[in-house]
Amino acid sequence: MFLALRELRFAKARFGLMGAVIVLIAILMVLLSGLSQGLVRDGVSGLQASPVSAFAFQEDVQKDSAFTRSSVPVEKADEWAAQPGVADAAPFGLSLVNGANQDGKQVDLTLIGVEPGTFVEPEAAEGEGLGAERGIVVSEHAKDDGLALGDVVTLEGSGIELDVVGFLDGQHTFGHVDMAYVDLATWQRANAGTSEGEELPAVRVGQVTSIALAHEETPTAEALEAGDAAVGTTTMTKKDSYGASPGYTAETMTLQMIQVFLYAICAMVAGAFFTVLTIQRKPEIAVMRAMGASTGYLLRDGLGQALLLLLGSVGVGIGLGVAMGAALQGTAMPFALVAGPIVLAAVLLIVLGLAGAAVAIVRIAKVDPLTALGASR
Repeated sequence: MFLALRELRFAKARFGLMGAVIVLIAILMVLLSGLSQGLVRDGVSGLQASPVSAFAFQEDVQKDSAFTRSSVPVEKADEWAAQPGVADAAPFGLSLVNGANQDGKQVDLTLIGVEPGTFVEPEAAEGEGLGAERGIVVSEHAKDDGLALGDVVTLEGSGIELDVVGFLDGQHTFGHVDMAYVDLATWQRANAGTSEGEELPAVRVGQVTSIALAHEETPTAEALEAGDAAVGTTTMTKKDSYGASPGYTAETMTLQMIQVFLYAICAMVAGAFFTVLTIQRKPEIAVMRAMGASTGYLLRDGLGQALLLLLGSVGVGIGLGVAMGAALQGTAMPFALVAGPIVLAAVLLIVLGLAGAAVAIVRIAKVDPLTALGASR
């Protein structure tokens, strides 16, 4: 790599410009990765933290909006609990509600109805659990919206009053709205819009959104299909159910498409730069060929130069991106730094950059050593 290292040393401006472009791409990849992870966490962190392995919804329900369209009889929980491989099953209600606390502070909540004592009952990290009548256990993230222990939240429409008795550990959200767990009977009244003392409409009696399932082992598609055929439901694994969260699929697909285009841009930029560089280096390369340098040696020299440039630039870009991302965490923007996606982005940037450079450097194999001796003049 004699020639490559000398060029890196003496052509600082040229390589610095290329490196700056890659640094900016790397920074953007870190920020997009953090934004993507933040949107996922803000959209389905409550589902991610739940001990559920799958959800059984109404038969033939529209899967991209299953949590808001499904209605399943509570009795289906016993039927699912009897299926092979199912360790436990419990009713699970979900609905989006609006309300206000005693100070008039407006709050939006994803109200989750569960039966106390079942495996889906949350454990409060602060305060009490669901033992108290009308008590709700809310995501810790709701503190940022002004909720505190002892607050009384009055739901719009039904007028049901709910007491904040506990907070969960960390962020638990669904559809970018904080989760609040409540006993199943209270959830059924809130979901039907009936106040205390009023009878539930006949079509809402004994109905929940889905049946939460806990399997002994990771369920296979065949096992879920067999259970659906026996019980009469449509089941999705917990991960598949993320797509039923409002906006989840559209948000993640949009950011993934942007990331794919950035990877392609990085490869094209690296390829274009090294194409121009190779053309400019043609006389020097021809001299080295005339002195006996093999094609393999010249390719290693060029790719080594590209690797050093990419490693340095991506490393600087990742470092700056992480620093900027750390400042964004805790703000109103849904942003989360996760090591795995950042490392993957860095590796892909380097690999695709090398691929783009390799396409350009292959030109070296076509350089005629006689060019250095003036045979082409």
